[in-house]
Amino acid sequence: PAITGFLHLGGLRTALYNYIFAKKHQGTFILRVEDTDQNRVVPGAAEGIEDMLDWAGIPPDESPCRGGPRGPYVQSLRLELYRGASAALLESGAAYRCFCTPQRLELLRREALRCQHTPRYDNRCRHLTPAEVAQKLSQGLDYVVRFRLEKGVEPFQDLVYGWNKHEVAEVEGDPVILKGDGFPTYHLANVVDDHYMGITHVLRGTEWLTSTSKHLLLYKAFGWEPPQFGHLPLLLNKDGGKLSKRQGDIFLERFVRDGFLPEALLDIVTNCGSGFTEKQMGRTLEELISQFEIGRITTHSALLDLEMLPEFNRIHLTRHIENEGLRQRLVRELQELVKHIYGDQQVDPEVLEKEYVERVLLLRKGHISLLKNLVSSDYSYLWVRPSVSRQQLQMISAEVDEIGKLVLGLMTRQAAALTVEELNKDLRNLQKQTRETKYSSMMQFLRLALSGQQHGPSVAEMMVTLGAKEVSGRIHRALSS
Repeated sequence: PAITGFLHLGGLRTALYNYIFAKKHQGTFILRVEDTDQNRVVPGAAEGIEDMLDWAGIPPDESPCRGGPRGPYVQSLRLELYRGASAALLESGAAYRCFCTPQRLELLRREALRCQHTPRYDNRCRHLTPAEVAQKLSQGLDYVVRFRLEKGVEPFQDLVYGWNKHEVAEVEGDPVILKGDGFPTYHLANVVDDHYMGITHVLRGTEWLTSTSKHLLLYKAFGWEPPQFGHLPLLLNKDGGKLSKRQGDIFLERFVRDGFLPEALLDIVTNCGSGFTEKQMGRTLEELISQFEIGRITTHSALLDLEMLPEFNRIHLTRHIENEGLRQRLVRELQELVKHIYGDQQVDPEVLEKEYVERVLLLRKGHISLLKNLVSSDYSYLWVRPSVSRQQLQMISAEVDEIGKLVLGLMTRQAAALTVEELNKDLRNLQKQTRETKYSSMMQFLRLALSGQQHGPSVAEMMVTLGAKEVSGRIHRALSS
């Protein structure tokens, strides 16, 4: 990737397909940072991208941070390599020095637009004689190096799009491969790096498909064997529009901040595309690797429906809760969330105990999409004892003492093993022992006494989560206040 900002979903998807392909074939996944356009480099972006790949669970095998045998992995540290390659092309006549000023190039561009043509360089300096080049060099004129595009390109087989070729010489001017500041352009840097790093396969966005013939001409000029290319269809919004970076809502940092699991993001960006045996929600990275076949990638754009992300996250969060090791990490995260959200409300230390937090997770498994749902106002009763008066309860039923006595007796008998199913039966039996309180009113009474709220999970679930001791304490306090 170019380090011009944060890693977004499109970049994650490209990295993911490369990672899956490499792991499927026991290969090496390499992260190489492109910073040849120094004006657009954002400080810290390279480290941020690698951090996000680590968070997503698809860390590179070789990278600027990890190092490796094919480094350096930052293009600005490989300038001598590009200058040597450029010199070799000048020597063979496959490239030439261009002395055209920025002003002349801008005039060419404006004239093309005025005539409603696609702007292109007119290859003027391609025809300079050696004597003219020597004269301009002796005058100290600035220059760039351009590659001579030749007609009659050979077709290549793309791993996704099949046989392709683009007669670039007919629609483009000769491209700059080495800029005046000594930095290469994308075209030269990637060809040189792929060769010297021993890259065998490149999976990249479909926007580079038309440039591939140009890159293959460069490989041919060097006399090098090119890697195999596969171009991935675009990742678009569900309405077919481009993913918007403007609101920052497709950058990975946003999803980390909002508490989404990396597995959910990997799942949704592969589910909306192709390359796998079938469409299904809830796939793990291991399942993605085992099911992946590059021949299954279609050329249709992948339409991403981010409104479905909470459902993907719910599925993966449920799997995390069911896994003993992963659940312990969730316990720690939830404890920190409770302290952060309710820390100033005198949270009882008991609600931060591991056993209690774990019970909450297990009982709400499958009901929540994000861990932070459990610290929303609907679930505040789990962490903060409600302030409910006897008078409030009497407005629901006049039989406050009778109901309280019945439920307290039930808690004494059931303290050992509370289950939602058994409690639902027991509560219905208790209601029959009241004189005039309806079942719905009794549930309203208990909900208020236990949570101070009028909605939320079922009363039986509340009671199981809180436990017999806490339920008894809250009812005692409400009746005596």
